[in-house]
Amino acid sequence: QVQLVESGGGSVQAGGSLRLSCAVSGSTDSNYCIKWFRQAPGKEREGVAAFDSDGTAKYRESVKGRFTISKDKSKNTLYLQMNSLKPEDTAMYYCAAIRWLGRCFLLAPSEYTYWGQGTQVTVSS
Repeated sequence: QVQLVESGGGSVQAGGSLRLSCAVSGSTDSNYCIKWFRQAPGKEREGVAAFDSDGTAKYRESVKGRFTISKDKSKNTLYLQMNSLKPEDTAMYYCAAIRWLGRCFLLAPSEYTYWGQGTQVTVSS
C-alpha cells in the first residue's frame, strides 16, 4: 500500500512559479513509477511529468522548458517546479504511483494504482 500526499498548490499570476511536492509513504523499495498528472475542469486527466525507470525525466510537450521534475530520496518526496506559469496550466495536480519498472511517462491514468488527493493550481492572466 502506498500513500501519496500533494502540497504546494496555490493561486499565482501568469509568469509566476510554484513548487509542488508529492510525499510518498508506505513503500519500502524504489520499484515504482510515480507520475504527475493534472486535470482541468471539463477536460481529461493528462500526464505532466515523470521519471522513467532509467532516470530520464519526461514531460508533456506544453510544459517542456518550464516545468522540472525532481526527487529527494531521503525524504521520499517528488517535486514539480513550475515556472513561467500560464493560465492554461490551471488544473488540479495529482501524483500517482504504480509498482512497475519501465517507461513510466507512457502509462495512462487508468494504469496507476495509487493516487493522492490533488492540489489546486490556479494561474490568472
